[in-house]
Amino acid sequence: MNKIKKGDSVVVLSGKDKGRTGTVLEMVTKTDRVLVKGVNMVKRHTKQSQTSEGGIVAKEASIHISNLALADPKDGKPTRVGIKTNDDGTKVRFAKRSGDMIDG
Repeated sequence: MNKIKKGDSVVVLSGKDKGRTGTVLEMVTKTDRVLVKGVNMVKRHTKQSQTSEGGIVAKEASIHISNLALADPKDGKPTRVGIKTNDDGTKVRFAKRSGDMIDG
């Protein structure tokens, strides 16, 4: 079970966007990288096509998963993630900072 999933709220721990928060848009499990909304923005020069206009476009670049921590559901500060097994055998994630359940 992964500690960070698509749709989670995360906090950046290091780099130029340290301290910023965003939601996970996409996981690239092969390279352990993540796309986070509004974090690690880069400018790309794009050519005009039938569907999109050309010019300089700002978009998110991937960030390594080790530079992210899940935001605690209670106070929004970075927390580590633990995994508990319920009585019925299902696994759920919980925030180690506050003990709150993240899903389930």
